[in-house]
Amino acid sequence: MKKILLVDDEPNIIMALEYTLRKNDYEVFIARDGEEAIALAEKLLPDLVILDIMMPKVDGYEVLQHLREHNALKASTQTVIISAKQKESDVQKALNLGAKAYIKKPFSMKKLLNTVSELLNHKP
Repeated sequence: MKKILLVDDEPNIIMALEYTLRKNDYEVFIARDGEEAIALAEKLLPDLVILDIMMPKVDGYEVLQHLREHNALKASTQTVIISAKQKESDVQKALNLGAKAYIKKPFSMKKLLNTVSELLNHKP
């Protein structure tokens, strides 16, 4: 079973994503801020991180930077950004930091699931 770390500070998004991902046979772990995300990612070495940019304590860009600099995570973990940040510069910054996909909020659950499935089934 593929492990997904879901990182967001919005309870409704966490609840909906956790339910949907579990229903699609993923093992889901939750972090509600960037510090918790980094600690859990190092402990779990998830296959995929679904990451919001705007979060308390440590933002998503800093989490991405950490994932890229941590050898085990860099080798095994892919990241999908879900964010309300809409500017092309925000998207480009996330992709430059190693995100494999950037999905703008509000988002389609189907689109997110398709992206997750594609990344996990076609790992480099």
